[in-house]
Amino acid sequence: MSIFKSKDKCNLYYKDWGQGQPVLFSHGWPLSSDMWDCQMYYLANFGYRAIAFDRRGFGRSEKPWTTYNYDTFSDDIHYLIEHLNLNNVTLVGFSMGAGDVTRYISKYGTDKVKKIVLLGTITPMVIKSKENPNGIEKSMFDTIKEEILKDRAQFFKEFMKMFFSNMVSEGIMIYALNIALSASLKATIDCVTSFSETNFYSDLTKINIPILIIHGSNDQILPFQFTSGLTHNLVYSSKLKLYENGPHGFIFTHQNQLQKDLISFLNE
Repeated sequence: MSIFKSKDKCNLYYKDWGQGQPVLFSHGWPLSSDMWDCQMYYLANFGYRAIAFDRRGFGRSEKPWTTYNYDTFSDDIHYLIEHLNLNNVTLVGFSMGAGDVTRYISKYGTDKVKKIVLLGTITPMVIKSKENPNGIEKSMFDTIKEEILKDRAQFFKEFMKMFFSNMVSEGIMIYALNIALSASLKATIDCVTSFSETNFYSDLTKINIPILIIHGSNDQILPFQFTSGLTHNLVYSSKLKLYENGPHGFIFTHQNQLQKDLISFLNE
């Protein structure tokens, strides 16, 4: 397996396909780099170098007890970029992974990054607060963590129905469920806290390179108007696309459309 070591010596898995301009993918919760396989395959065959990693605690990466926070996640991206000696890379983050990408830019700048793509993003902030009055109540995430502890398999079986809005085959539902259940229970729960409570308002102000934001119009998990809509308004360099009837998991349901939009943005 391809492994790189993080700042705190955690062994993290990655896949590296093709040759050409690098595109680095950061996956969403509760999945792994495997969610990107179709997009990676497409880009690698189109003359790009497609790279994706398993977030610590997920997939084939090491599963430590602690360190599930966005400063650490962004450090992990930095160490992978350094490990592979990447330059002019396009960073693509989905859902929770969009936070990784945003915090990376905030901490490390854009010297090695050419463009950014945020898909179904959690930015600028998910939980309700004084700064984010339209967010989701904290009690909702407390309930999610309780349900995961009670019966993780059943919770994610139901979650995937909402994730895809029942727009995919039973096979894809099972595939996604199996990926979710391969994660560390501790990481799965801790990341609920991280992605729901982290404030990215300040991070977004530091983005000064081309950025493409895509969201599903029928996202039942992260409603467009309070996530990508706000993010687009906060980042002057952003371009926004809304996928008609797209669920949160539009990576799968709108696969061909996403491939075309990625290539178009990369070629600009």
